[in-house]
Amino acid sequence: MDVVRLIVASRRALAGSDAAPQIMTEAWQAYALAQAIGSRLAVSGPPELRGEALGLTELAGRGCGVLDTPSLDVADLRAAQLTELGDAREALLDLGDLLAEVGMALVALASAADGEGTYWQCMEAIDAADESRDRVREMLRRLAARDGALPQP
Repeated sequence: MDVVRLIVASRRALAGSDAAPQIMTEAWQAYALAQAIGSRLAVSGPPELRGEALGLTELAGRGCGVLDTPSLDVADLRAAQLTELGDAREALLDLGDLLAEVGMALVALASAADGEGTYWQCMEAIDAADESRDRVREMLRRLAARDGALPQP
């Protein structure tokens, strides 16, 4: 499945989540997807993105690591369904939006957390979302700089 469809599915699932376990599962799914996108860009993306893409992969992996791993069938793991990256700019714009929504959902969850464990899990995951978005923005900046440097026909 192409990346845009997977991101749309993730955004819908996150928006439809109303309980803490669902929100945390969807955040984990978003980080796993960001990790897969970063890996793809690092291996086969534009050369100017490869370093930042590796950084995104690491940060998204940290996001997965701070959240409890959900029990999902492989068929339900969106990152495993990624077959086509398509346009890097479009994928990164959509991923940035998803990461912003994950961060907001985690802020709301942390604000209402009953226990300290959930609160701190959310805080660490929020940091991972923010830092991942920073990497996405840097990759978008590099794409814009590359395209701006190309001669116009």
